[in-house]
Amino acid sequence: MEAVILIGIQATGKSTFYRERFFKSHMRINLDMLKTRTRENIFFDACIRAKQPFVIDNTNPSVEDRKKYIDASKEAGFTIIGYYFKSNIREAIVRNEKRTGKEYVPSKGIACTYNKLAIPTYDEGFDKLYYVNIDEDNNFIVQEWKNEF
Repeated sequence: MEAVILIGIQATGKSTFYRERFFKSHMRINLDMLKTRTRENIFFDACIRAKQPFVIDNTNPSVEDRKKYIDASKEAGFTIIGYYFKSNIREAIVRNEKRTGKEYVPSKGIACTYNKLAIPTYDEGFDKLYYVNIDEDNNFIVQEWKNEF
């Protein structure tokens, strides 16, 4: 059983990464889709109770934001995997400008999330951590975690 937590500011590729890597095997828990924390908590709790692998596809910028998912998942016996998405604010804003409708995030919102962003550590309870970057062809480059990131 895996609990995957995606970490990074808006427009860094988290949802696309989910679709490419986890769509067929893990439920997606995403506040944009579920609209309220109450619905998110219900869905999260259902995955924990059912022992269903899932991905938390939110920005999850702070240690506090990640803690509730990590603690409950650990207690239920899940392996906790974190993917930290390179969060270059200028590149994210450029990618975001190509979005339309509800997918578009005001630059101020991206900056606010960036200011809260804390690089994850194993001390938080992760069993595995990875660093994700996007190359010039929009392919995901996943690297094993090194503390120097």
